[in-house]
Amino acid sequence: MFQRRLVKPSIFSKPVPPPKSKLDYQHYFCGNTEILDELKNTEVRRTALYKATIALIRAYANIAAEMDEAGYSATEQDEIKKQVDYYLALREEIRMASGETLDMKAYEADMRHLIDNYIQADEPRQISPFGDLSLIELIVQSGIADAINSMPKGIKGNKQAVAETIENNVRQKIIREHLIDPVFFEDMSTLLNEVIKERKANAISYEEYLKKIADIATKVHSGKKDSTPTSLRTPALRALYNNLGNDEALALQVHESIIEYKPNGWRGIDTREKVVKQAIYSVLGSIDETERIFEIVKKQAEY
Repeated sequence: MFQRRLVKPSIFSKPVPPPKSKLDYQHYFCGNTEILDELKNTEVRRTALYKATIALIRAYANIAAEMDEAGYSATEQDEIKKQVDYYLALREEIRMASGETLDMKAYEADMRHLIDNYIQADEPRQISPFGDLSLIELIVQSGIADAINSMPKGIKGNKQAVAETIENNVRQKIIREHLIDPVFFEDMSTLLNEVIKERKANAISYEEYLKKIADIATKVHSGKKDSTPTSLRTPALRALYNNLGNDEALALQVHESIIEYKPNGWRGIDTREKVVKQAIYSVLGSIDETERIFEIVKKQAEY
């Protein structure tokens, strides 16, 4: 039988505590938004769910056109399709809730073909409700209301699920880009923790919470605070400023020295990296500070 041959995603959702609401699933697969390492700690659960869901859809696609011949009644076929639809929706909700909008790109073309041909009865649609935009980009470009409205149905109907989805997306961005600008993203992590605590303690209204979390998302996306000098027009300049004690003049001096002396293709070549380090040292005059800033400079596409 189809059900017996299939590795069903339900195997990986059994540990979800009752009543197994969508929020319970979100907590099981994404963890506690207050804990920095929770997304990392729960990653193996999400990966297992994603892979099992893909296996489910492929198995269904292989038999969907021949279920009558395979002996399935109309009722059984309808129940199987509902199960496939349910786990596909769950997969998308967990992906959105965890901020993992890019990790599954390798599967998207295959998944879209299978869904459009065997599962969705309406016009073909994008698998991700965000299209090519991340949730943070959607918040910045369209506003918090449109971003929430674009979330999967299983998330947007629950205020707590909405909040935790936004928090996880902001957290993922901070984790991914932390080394590009350590001081800035540490500050953003602190702000995120504070607004999460306020929300959980009911210290602010939901509307005020949305305003604050949208502001943090915007700052994380742009890589700058409201107080950042307007002369620092590029991410590299802002990273230098943030990590050099908010000293605008010093950041500009280091930047100009790097631009003047950096060789082409300097990364990974010891002699050329030493030239960049010397350019930094000529301004900072400290070996320890030079080494610290050099690691940040290496992450800047501008250089």
